[in-house]
Amino acid sequence: MQTYQTYIWQNSNWPHFTYDLTQFQTLLQEIRYQQGLLDGICKGLSEEHLLEMQSETLALDAVTTSEIEGEILSRDSVRSSIFKKLGISYDTQDRSTVQTDGLIDILLDASRNAIKAFDENRLFSWHAALFPNGYSGMHKINVASYRGEEPMQVVSGRIGKEKVHYVAPSRDRVEEEMKRFFEFINSTNAENGYVCTAIAHLWFVIIHPMDDGNGRIARALSDMMLSRAEHSSVRLYSMSSAINDSRRGYYDVLEQTTTGTMDITAWIGWFLETVLIAQQNAHKTIEKVVAKARFWQVHIHTDLNPRQKKVLNRLLDAGKEGFEGGMNARKYASLCDCSRVTASRDLSDLLDKGCIISRGAGGRSTGYDIDWGSK
Repeated sequence: MQTYQTYIWQNSNWPHFTYDLTQFQTLLQEIRYQQGLLDGICKGLSEEHLLEMQSETLALDAVTTSEIEGEILSRDSVRSSIFKKLGISYDTQDRSTVQTDGLIDILLDASRNAIKAFDENRLFSWHAALFPNGYSGMHKINVASYRGEEPMQVVSGRIGKEKVHYVAPSRDRVEEEMKRFFEFINSTNAENGYVCTAIAHLWFVIIHPMDDGNGRIARALSDMMLSRAEHSSVRLYSMSSAINDSRRGYYDVLEQTTTGTMDITAWIGWFLETVLIAQQNAHKTIEKVVAKARFWQVHIHTDLNPRQKKVLNRLLDAGKEGFEGGMNARKYASLCDCSRVTASRDLSDLLDKGCIISRGAGGRSTGYDIDWGSK
């Protein structure tokens, strides 16, 4: 396995990054403009709707930051953890897990306590929450401490044909590297907050100080730094979701930057563009929250049983893009743990009350979506 590549941390002037922001001034102005729009829109939301917005963004963040690492979390478990942590009442079974509880704890701490100093103890507490059982998959790892003595490499390819994408600094350098990193992110003399966020994300990934979870922690750190930059304890957009949508580009620019010179202009450009995309995507989440609130306002006096409310909320959470394949009697029965006969009767009642509309050819192939324009 060849590892002759020169990595960024091997440069003589490491960790003094260089970059040229002149080409990003328009982009930075647009980011600030979009953030102003989001702030303005959210100031017009009620406290209840703002909480709903926060829960939607948290769910998106939690699911996608794990998906980037190839881990698929149950959305029901994630939502249960969010409702519990935010104090939102819900009438469904608690499906939260120690794993989803820990991840939501990290994401909330990153935004709610953004101005709090980020040090070794806080890093280790995040890591412990990420790996509550001390294992990553089937492998026991060092939890709430820096990685072991084995070389930290990012490798792909089959045995004998491996390709080394990146090699992190050796273990004996980690404490010193992290000391300089902590000094940077806790500096009160930081420049542009969005640029600092890009640098912090990259810097942490370069050091790769933990046995596992480095990517998820780097993204949580981005949330923390963005909350500082925007002076907000509530995340209005999901960086992890935007990164996940451009996962190939994410890894390509990381590889390009970590195996090059100290010039990180390309990384900063990619990161800022992703911030803008995440902000623009947030408008879809706001539209969904408002549409959901409008639907329930219309049906405030509609007589519905608990099963029907549960299914309607599931359809509303799917947004105007719709529940995949639409809702049908089979899915309804599975979701509500009831018979097909009961499911069909409930769906027919919802159709009569103007809560849903039908699609498909009829019979068993009939699917149902929310009637967004009802009444």
